[in-house]
Amino acid sequence: MSGMLRPGRDPKSAKFKRGWRVRPGETDPQALPRVGSAPYPGLPHPLGATPYAGGTNFAVVADGVPGISDVQLCLLDPKDPSVTLRTVTMAERTYGIWHTFVPGVGPGQVYGFRVPARDPAKLLLDPYARQVTGTGYDLVAAASFGVQTAGKVPAGIVVDSAAPGQHSATNRPWVPWEQTVVYEAHVKGLTMRHPAVPAKLRGTYLGVCHPAVIDHLRKLNVTTLELLPVYASSAEPGLKATHRRNYWGYSTLNYFAPHPEYASVPGREIAEFATMVDALHAAGIEVVLDVVYNHTCEGGPGLSVDLSTRGLAPDSYYLPDGRDLTGTGNTVNARTLPVIRLVTDSLRYWSETFGVDGFRFDLASVHARPDGGPFDAGSALLSAIAADPVLATRKLIAEPWDATGDGYAVGRFGPNWTEWNDRFRDTGRDFWRGVPGVRDLGYRLSGSSDLYAPSRRPWASINFVTAHDGFTLRDLVSYDHKHNEANGENNRDGGEHNRSWNHGVEGETDDPAIRALRLRTARNLAATLLLSTGTPMITMGDELWRSQGGNNNAYCQDNEISWVDWDLQDPEVAGTLAFWRRTLAIRRGAPALHQGEFFEGRAPGGGDGVPDLVWFNASGQPMSDPDWFDEGRQTIGMWVNGHDVRGHTVAGEPLSDRSWLLLLHAGADPVELTLPGAPYSTSYVPTIDTDRPTGEPASTAEIAGGASVVMPGRTVWLLQARRPSTS
Repeated sequence: MSGMLRPGRDPKSAKFKRGWRVRPGETDPQALPRVGSAPYPGLPHPLGATPYAGGTNFAVVADGVPGISDVQLCLLDPKDPSVTLRTVTMAERTYGIWHTFVPGVGPGQVYGFRVPARDPAKLLLDPYARQVTGTGYDLVAAASFGVQTAGKVPAGIVVDSAAPGQHSATNRPWVPWEQTVVYEAHVKGLTMRHPAVPAKLRGTYLGVCHPAVIDHLRKLNVTTLELLPVYASSAEPGLKATHRRNYWGYSTLNYFAPHPEYASVPGREIAEFATMVDALHAAGIEVVLDVVYNHTCEGGPGLSVDLSTRGLAPDSYYLPDGRDLTGTGNTVNARTLPVIRLVTDSLRYWSETFGVDGFRFDLASVHARPDGGPFDAGSALLSAIAADPVLATRKLIAEPWDATGDGYAVGRFGPNWTEWNDRFRDTGRDFWRGVPGVRDLGYRLSGSSDLYAPSRRPWASINFVTAHDGFTLRDLVSYDHKHNEANGENNRDGGEHNRSWNHGVEGETDDPAIRALRLRTARNLAATLLLSTGTPMITMGDELWRSQGGNNNAYCQDNEISWVDWDLQDPEVAGTLAFWRRTLAIRRGAPALHQGEFFEGRAPGGGDGVPDLVWFNASGQPMSDPDWFDEGRQTIGMWVNGHDVRGHTVAGEPLSDRSWLLLLHAGADPVELTLPGAPYSTSYVPTIDTDRPTGEPASTAEIAGGASVVMPGRTVWLLQARRPSTS
């Protein structure tokens, strides 16, 4: 009989004779350990490291078999992460999540995981870590099986997000979409050369929120600052092997930790990021983050490194090798539950903890292609984002394509999404480099109803003529070809079809006529962007006449190629900046030019019988079908009725405005125009003229409706239309 007892049970003991009983909830000191049983099992949710009173809960998705290849939690020395102070076996696995609670561990503890089922030598970063020890890594060690990597790769740091200074403390501006003006910028590129920003703050979160930078944004009438990736990022293995870095940051290491290199004080990146958001919010400026959930920094077939998800559970996070939608070889799989949970948890964390106002999703079509299949706007991941009660209140911007032809999905995302509209970019560039025809231009000027009606609004079209990837505005009018030799890829990288025009000379020139014409074309492109219906996006430095020397893919250039030059003494820079400021100020004060609903080409009820939108030819007559299909046409007029502005004020009052006539002429020679007469206008007041360096017309004297005028070649005019009821 005694041979059948568990070891440690003495049949002669008094306790055995009395009958051993353990009260519910008490530990039986004589019980044998069981597979899946731990004295401090912890909880599977929330994922990551969550500090509580008395200790910290750790939870992670990883490969392994309970009792055979349990995941190990490594508690590291904060002063020397190569030293493991303690290893805790995570014996509990629930819902596919390994979890444990460790008493006595709190904020500041450095940690990582080991996965014996894959490579027990690799220390792996928690995908949910709120802070990282750094972003550098030993390429050889991280890429080699069986080589220890503790102290050679980034590790996580336990953070109490509820602690003072670790979260935003201001209210969001809640800028309506129809009033939104987006400014795309890079934390470092925006601030590194700003003379008013103290040297120690340049290239940092605190530099972005310096009063001089905020003042610049406010004078531009920018409402929304869109920052290139600020999640912790590392150079991909291929870049690291050639001693380059991913300056843009489109190589995510962790989806919860702010990039530590943007902190002015090491280790203060969370507090400084929160300070930046609060300062921008206090100035009425929203913060939108460019996020990269389509791939990670860990590389793909040929050269990969185990830093985090690739070492934890690659089949749970990535598409199989050979199914690449991003050009990186490690495309994230939008179908799996760990990915859907990771993305939505990350978005919610930045929204709730820091008050982030929105997100721009890099290569967003990947998220609509589970298992790498066909595009599905109702994919599980996109639906989870749109259905989330927190995320549904944020601005959601899709880059509606991926690296494959099948992923091109402009106009195909769901009703909660806005989209980068590359058709606006391409049509605008073509028109102003002399490609004739105005049919597609009409759609782009009026909000792209062919792409976004009826399920969405015109502001769903994020209009742009330049972006971080591609030529700057100055280079767009100065180069016919890319010049990316500095990137170290023999000029093979970057797009070939830029729709650019160098105006006769490749690159910089001293020819005053060419320089003047380039500036004029740039003003035409800017005016088209800022005066069209939709949401305009400005690229950092275009208003300051920034050049990258013809580099249209400066992703690895962390130097003056990419940093904004703030020299405002240059007359060309000063004039360009004045033009942008003036045009944006006029746009802001003219609700008819940024309406929240599509035009219908009909007269408002109870009005004077004049339609909300009328297109005019050079003769001052409404455009006919032959006009629209005239492939040689280079002139178009767009008249907007200020009596019928769609939308309301914040107080719920109907909006009203003056009427406007926007005229665009891309021909090289002057053209004689007849201005539309009654009932469209009795007279016109010149308001913007791109023939002038700052856009301010030479004269604001009224011009009678029906009058003939000569419009210079390659020019945009905005005229205020005076009508009897609004004069």
